Amino acid sequence: MTASSNVADRAPRADVDVIVVGAGLSGLTAAHRLRQFGSTVAVFEAASRVGGRVSSAEVDGVHVDLGGTFVGPGQDRILALAEEVGVSRYPTYSAGRNVIRWRGEHRRYRGTVPPVGANLLDVGRIQLTLDRLARTVPCGDPAAAAHATEWDAESLGSWLRRSRASAAARDLIAIAGRTTWGCEPDELSFLHALHYIHQAGGLSSMLDTEGGAQEEHFVEGSHEIAVRLAAQLGPALRLSAPVRSIEVTDEGVRVSTADERVTARTVVVAVPPSQRGRIDFSPALPPVHTQMAQRWPAGVLSKAYAIYERPFWRDSDLSGQGLSDTGPVFITFDASPARSDGPGVLLGFIGGVYAREWDELPEPERRARALSSLADLFGPRALDAVGYIDQRWGAEPWVGGGPTAAPGPGAVVPYAAAVGAPVGPILWAGTETAERWTGFMDGAVRAGERAALQARNILASSSTDHEQTGAAR
Repeated sequence: MTASSNVADRAPRADVDVIVVGAGLSGLTAAHRLRQFGSTVAVFEAASRVGGRVSSAEVDGVHVDLGGTFVGPGQDRILALAEEVGVSRYPTYSAGRNVIRWRGEHRRYRGTVPPVGANLLDVGRIQLTLDRLARTVPCGDPAAAAHATEWDAESLGSWLRRSRASAAARDLIAIAGRTTWGCEPDELSFLHALHYIHQAGGLSSMLDTEGGAQEEHFVEGSHEIAVRLAAQLGPALRLSAPVRSIEVTDEGVRVSTADERVTARTVVVAVPPSQRGRIDFSPALPPVHTQMAQRWPAGVLSKAYAIYERPFWRDSDLSGQGLSDTGPVFITFDASPARSDGPGVLLGFIGGVYAREWDELPEPERRARALSSLADLFGPRALDAVGYIDQRWGAEPWVGGGPTAAPGPGAVVPYAAAVGAPVGPILWAGTETAERWTGFMDGAVRAGERAALQARNILASSSTDHEQTGAAR
């Protein structure tokens, strides 16, 4: 064999081992783990900042999380990652009574489920039924459920009506739906709702503060986890660099932005499903993947923070947690800093039908309506905020909504598998691809770690194939 033929047969060397598209928690986790495995990476982020659906701001010297905020028991991967990068946590304030404004009345109560008169038993019946049905949906494979086709054909709202849920039960589930998926019950596949409930450990695990997914905050903020991961990447991270195309080649992949073209053995695409369609894949993805990106839109959820000189609601033995059936803020939490003598912070969620109207308003009007909602729950002192900020995730061009995907009826059985199924050297991450805690920060981390392992296996296989080819020569 001649020297020239040796050169011709040698596989071209990739610029890096793995390219990661998206520098949210999932993409950053994948890159972080791959570097720990000894692999070289390049990370492209379309936005001018890292974090994806986690973000933060300082308002009058007070830190607030504009995106993913809470963590709780069972969310082991995000907790381990936070500890690894030195971000600590503290309990969400929950002492005292909660408040609810319901059917024009103002009440106080304790626990997760509010007192809604004689309908309380029906609320419990619906919750128990949802939990029972959810346990029959396999985590990570909702289409394998015995009644998958039947449940996917209807919405969560139609199931509630068919189950003769009381108006109070329907309205309470609607509040949970707006917070969890950013949509109304009639817009969400019932099968998706059941799968989501199961992989999160049940409705109580999803919705509770103490012992549930809202149990703790991060002292430095969830966004700080992303910032510290990004700092370790150095020049391997490119911001304001939207990926335009991903081409599969004989050697792996070629990823192109407006200014750069980089080759790698494999690529991890860690963007929300609805954003995948903004990338030109060559050859084209299988039709099921393209259709999934169209049929799995992001929900519509916004957050509003009001800053006060002190948490005045605690003087009245209130926890800061509230529910309202009038909106635009329909659920609240005490998001005050850990120190007891510090400022008070109320966090309000605006989602689904409320967010669609509210997001179109100018900032002064949004502030006025948000503070008015808080005053309805906590009294006129809530109008005297010293600081205010809101985040409209539906207005984020490279996120497209939040907090997670909200597939409608008929979109789960045909397309769920395509959310995370690799296409050759193209791997997927993002919280929607996780088998547990999908839609949460923990799901994002789990998905990033899984994608890193998949990429490592591809690299190992590629190395073995190359060694065997060399030995044969």
